[in-house]
Amino acid sequence: MNDFSEMRCALKTLVENALESSFRDDAIPSHLAEAMRYSLLAGGKRLRPVLNLASALACAESSPGFAESDAERLLKAVLPFASGLEMIHTYSLIHDDLPAMDDDDLRRGRPTCHRAFDEGTAILAGDALLTDAFGFMARASLPAERVLEALALAADAAGAAGMAGGQMLDLDGEGGTLSEAELTELNAKKTGALLRLACESGAVLSGADPARRAALRRYGEELGIAFQITDDILDVTGDAATLGKNAGHDAQQAKATWPSLLGLDQARTRALAHSRAAAEALDSTMFGNSGHAGMLRRLALELADRTF
Repeated sequence: MNDFSEMRCALKTLVENALESSFRDDAIPSHLAEAMRYSLLAGGKRLRPVLNLASALACAESSPGFAESDAERLLKAVLPFASGLEMIHTYSLIHDDLPAMDDDDLRRGRPTCHRAFDEGTAILAGDALLTDAFGFMARASLPAERVLEALALAADAAGAAGMAGGQMLDLDGEGGTLSEAELTELNAKKTGALLRLACESGAVLSGADPARRAALRRYGEELGIAFQITDDILDVTGDAATLGKNAGHDAQQAKATWPSLLGLDQARTRALAHSRAAAEALDSTMFGNSGHAGMLRRLALELADRTF
């Protein structure tokens, strides 16, 4: 395992431990807590919280006078916010899988929340995760102005102009043909908004200067497009055992996707171009070549490799 893989694994472990301790409050109805934890602890890459923590660390590591003790304090302070991002992501998966949305039976290798419990419980589990996420994020022990700004970014990314709006565009586009510009907008809202948020809010929480914040926002934007194109490709070429969800679902629901618009080969080329653009956004003269900035560059470049 290389250093960058070890960094990513270490951040993922921190997140897993934080999530494992959540929603054990006796004040939560047991059936609701069970459904929330069922979906939240089902595994996954934990990409968004890892991006959040790594972005904060990348900014700190490239600042004058950085010390390892500073990194430990920053990780502890940002971790509640990062955990909240995974809660928002999990809420979106629960609701996306509902019969009224994508109507899916499998998520992360096991039955979706509404199949394991029931539709009403799944809706409430998603509602609770989204709402409680903001409570967790508000606990980030950092200057109030940073936390408030990051919370505002989170609300924008999850709301009507972000994920919720993207899901609406996705529903409206079923059975139709979208232009490249329309598909780019859909993806930027439904998938890209939360990935961009993870990176930009990490910079905000660390107190980064405008240049580093802009670079990480750009990184998140490019990564979001690459991630969605890759996801679309894998829905065509993958299988349920590998993906942890049903393959071929996009075609069954006549969804607009990058392979249907460009073909598989051109979609792969496009994913690789956006992955490279994400890596290049973290300029080495600003962030250096090692540390968590290096990990973020490697993560972006490895993303498109999954489709070849």
